[in-house]
Amino acid sequence: MIAGEAVSAPLHTPPAPAHCPERPVGPLFIGLFAAAYCGVYIALVTPVTVTLAVKAQQIAPQDKQATLSLALGIGSVLAILGNPLIGRLSDRTTSRFGMRRPWLVGGLVGGLAGLLICAMTRDVTTLVVGWCLTQLSFNAVLAALIAVLPDRIPERQRGSVSGVLGLCLSVALVVGSFLAQAVSSSVVLMFMVPASVGALTVLALVAVLRDRRLTQRPPYGVRELARSYWVNPRRHPDFGWAWLSRCLMFMGTSVLSAYKTFYLSDHLGYSLAQVPRLVFWALLTQTVVTVVSSQLSGWLSDRLKRRKPFVVWAAVLYGLGLLVISLADSFSLFLVGMAITGIGFGTYLSVDLALVTDVLPSRATAGRDLGVFNIATALPQSLAPTLAPAVLAIGGGDNYALLFLLAALCAVAGAAVLQPVRAVR
Repeated sequence: MIAGEAVSAPLHTPPAPAHCPERPVGPLFIGLFAAAYCGVYIALVTPVTVTLAVKAQQIAPQDKQATLSLALGIGSVLAILGNPLIGRLSDRTTSRFGMRRPWLVGGLVGGLAGLLICAMTRDVTTLVVGWCLTQLSFNAVLAALIAVLPDRIPERQRGSVSGVLGLCLSVALVVGSFLAQAVSSSVVLMFMVPASVGALTVLALVAVLRDRRLTQRPPYGVRELARSYWVNPRRHPDFGWAWLSRCLMFMGTSVLSAYKTFYLSDHLGYSLAQVPRLVFWALLTQTVVTVVSSQLSGWLSDRLKRRKPFVVWAAVLYGLGLLVISLADSFSLFLVGMAITGIGFGTYLSVDLALVTDVLPSRATAGRDLGVFNIATALPQSLAPTLAPAVLAIGGGDNYALLFLLAALCAVAGAAVLQPVRAVR
């Protein structure tokens, strides 16, 4: 699933297989694994950050916000529902080609077809259908990809490999926006060039993957399906508060991810031809700061043995960055806001997952519980685009200042609701 920057979601590690791998993997496999993970995100997040907004403005200039909101909202619902379900189906696949490979290849084909539909269409309905196919298909790829981690990576290497994968989304945002602005003269190429990078990287991994083969399907009924989507917050309040904090924080990130393109064109007055280049520089600024702050804050959190203060102040900083963006009257001030959000986002991502790991209901169900936690990342990608048009319409339309102000308040609220957590300092 994607979290815009959100598509930026915490890493969901499924439960380890019955026979955990013991043989270490080499740098070639790790490189191809990380490249495939990054490539899928390049194909998936580039439309969210740039291309879908450009396409919406091209085919429905009078209703571009509503068109973008419709596509992102429905697509996010499919991501929420599809990722855990497809992950479980992957666990039960008995194909002679392996458990993960059919979903990697099949999802890739579906994702490319969906992006091609988005690129070629001239009407809103087909755009939404194409994006829904893209989301569902690429989430199948992501679900199968992340399952490769416990399948092939021994426990002693998982920390370092997970660290590499954690940087992939930030890298994908910059690479995708660079590719989009490099071919900005053609909307079709803006969709398909990043998609081609994803296809090549996934196929390279498929070619070398020693996939697991399953001979007998484990049981999977209605009860097991329902448990994929729920952890009781009354029985596990610390986990519930952490879940709500992540959801509120990502309401803010989803607004910035989806609407910065329109903000630059409608609010700051840049032309559609200029926007892809400006988005690239904005994301590059944010990503550099995110990487630096995540490494520093993660190290400090471990040294000080404290989690909550880092997560709380990270959410506050992100809200401050959104406030600066809401007041921006130039691209320079917009960049300042993006840099501040980068500090907050990097700190939040590096420490929040550690905090959540500390408050998991049970180590025995860690994979399922982290899957539920991932919903807190994906759900705002559906809610934010659904609510945003009503906010933008206040005061005559295009009220981006209010939209980003409310997004800032959501991020700050995400900091506030962490206060009841007791199990973590």
